[in-house]
Amino acid sequence: QVQLVESGGGLVQAGGSLRVSCAASGRTFSNYAMGWFRQAPGKEREFVAAITGNGRNTYIAASVKGRFTISRDNVKNVVVLQMNSLNVEDTAVYYCAARTTAGATGITRAGGFDYWGQGTQVTVSS
Repeated sequence: QVQLVESGGGLVQAGGSLRVSCAASGRTFSNYAMGWFRQAPGKEREFVAAITGNGRNTYIAASVKGRFTISRDNVKNVVVLQMNSLNVEDTAVYYCAARTTAGATGITRAGGFDYWGQGTQVTVSS
C-alpha cells in the first residue's frame, strides 16, 4: 500500500505557472507508475499526465501538451507536475495517483490506478 499527499495548489493568474507535488510513503516508490488527474466542478475526472516507475516514459494529455510536464524523484519519493501557461480551463482539483500495474495499458484512465491522494485545488483567474 502507498499513501499519497499532494501539495502546491493555489490561485494563479492566467498565463502563470504552478508546481504541484505528490509525496508518497509506503512501499518502494519506484515500483509504482504515477499519474495526475484533474476534476472540475460538474465534470468527470480526466487524465493529465503519467510517468512510469523508472521515469523513462511519460504520457501527457493533448489538452496540456507543451504546457505541463511530469517528473519524479525516486530517492525523495516525489512526483511533480509543472504547469506553465495556465488558463482558466485548467481550474480543477488535481489528484495524484499510483498504480502497480506494469506497462502502459490503462495508464491514461482513472480506473487504471490503485491509490489516490486527497487532491489539491488549482484555480486560474482571468
